[in-house]
Amino acid sequence: MTKTTLLGTAALFLLGLGGVASAADPIRIGVVTPLSGTYAPIGQQVRWGLELATKEVNAAGGILGRQVELLFEDEEANPAVATQKAEKLFQVNKVDFLTGTVNSGSTLAVGQLAERNGRLIATTVSFSDAITTDKCSPNVFRVNARAGQQSAALAEWLAKDKPKAKVYYLGPDYEMGRSTVAAFKQAAEKTGAQSTGEVFAPLGSKDYSQYFGQLRAARPSVLYTSTAGNDTVRLLTQMSEYGLLRNLTIVGASGTVTAQNIGAIGKAADGFVTGVGYSAELATPENKAFVAAFRKAYDTAPDLYGADSYGLIGFFKAAVEKAGSTDTDALRKAMEGLSWSTPQGTKTMRAGDHQAIQDMYAVRIAADGSGNRFDVVGTVPGDAAIGPDQCTRF
Repeated sequence: MTKTTLLGTAALFLLGLGGVASAADPIRIGVVTPLSGTYAPIGQQVRWGLELATKEVNAAGGILGRQVELLFEDEEANPAVATQKAEKLFQVNKVDFLTGTVNSGSTLAVGQLAERNGRLIATTVSFSDAITTDKCSPNVFRVNARAGQQSAALAEWLAKDKPKAKVYYLGPDYEMGRSTVAAFKQAAEKTGAQSTGEVFAPLGSKDYSQYFGQLRAARPSVLYTSTAGNDTVRLLTQMSEYGLLRNLTIVGASGTVTAQNIGAIGKAADGFVTGVGYSAELATPENKAFVAAFRKAYDTAPDLYGADSYGLIGFFKAAVEKAGSTDTDALRKAMEGLSWSTPQGTKTMRAGDHQAIQDMYAVRIAADGSGNRFDVVGTVPGDAAIGPDQCTRF
C-alpha cells in the first residue's frame, strides 16, 4: 500500500469517526421563557413540562439515538429581550429548535427571527390569534389552543348557564390581552351576550381599583378578564376587597387562574370559569399518569402550560423520527398534518396554518377550602372549536 493510499484511508477513517460523533451529539432545544417577573409562574410550568418530557424521552433512548438537551434563557415576557436571547441560542448555541415564548409579542418577534435563521419554533403558551392567522409564519407552530378555540368553549358554556349575559371586559394592554378580549367578545355576542364596555390595564399593574368605577357604572352580570400570573392575583384579590365579587360571575382566558397562582388568589378564585384545552381533572389513563409523574417530580399539579409544554416534546420527537433528521425543511414537512398523543388526548397539527386542533373544555374552579379543583363543566370537539384556516402566507 502506498503512502498516498494510507493517508487517504486514514482521512476516510477520521471522517467516519467525525460522522459518528456528530450523529451522537445531543439535539439541542432552546427555551426562551419568562423565568422572572409577572409571568415567571407560567415560565416555571413551561420549564417543568419540558424537563419532565425530556427526561422520559432520554431515558427511553432519546430521539433517533440522540439525547435531547434543553438550553434555557429568561425572556422576562419582553419581546426585545426574547429576540436577543433567541438570537444567542440560534447563533451561539446552535439549537436545532426553539420553544418557550409566553408573551404573544415575543412569539411574533422570535418567529421573524426564526425565519431569518432558517429554524423552526413552537409556542406552547401564546394565545394571540394573529400568530396562526394574519401574522402566520411558515417557521412558527403552535401546539396550544389559540384565543378563538378557548372562546368557543367558554361562549358555549356562557350561553347555556347565563343566557344573554351583560359582559364587561378587562385585559392587559398588549397583543395577547387585546386579541383574547376581541375573540371572546365576538364569540359571546354571537350567542346572545351583550357587551357593556372594556378597559385595558398595563402589564404588571399594581392597582386595579382605578378601573372599578367604570366596572360598576357598566352594571355587568359577567366580567371577562385575560390577565395572567401575578396580575390575576392582584385583580381578583382587589376585587374581593372592594366587594365586587358579589353578584358578579368572573370568566376568563386560559391561564388566567392556574395551579401556579390559585394559592395566592385563594377564595377569590372560587367559581371562576374559563375556556381551556386542559384540566388536571381529566379522567383519562394518560392524564392520570402524567399528573402523577408531574406531582412526584415537582410536588404540585400541572396546569395547561405544563401540559402543553410536556406535549411539545412528543410532537417534536414524532416529527424528527418521521423526517429522519432535524433539517428545517424536512422537519416542517413532517410537522404539518402530524397527529400525536398528549395528556389532553390526540392533537393534530393543521398544515395550513400550523395551529394544533384539540378538544376544548369549559372549566369551573372550586376554591372552597377543601382543596382547589378545576372541574370540567363543558366540552367542545376540536373540529368545532378550531375555526377556519385564515393563514395566507404559506
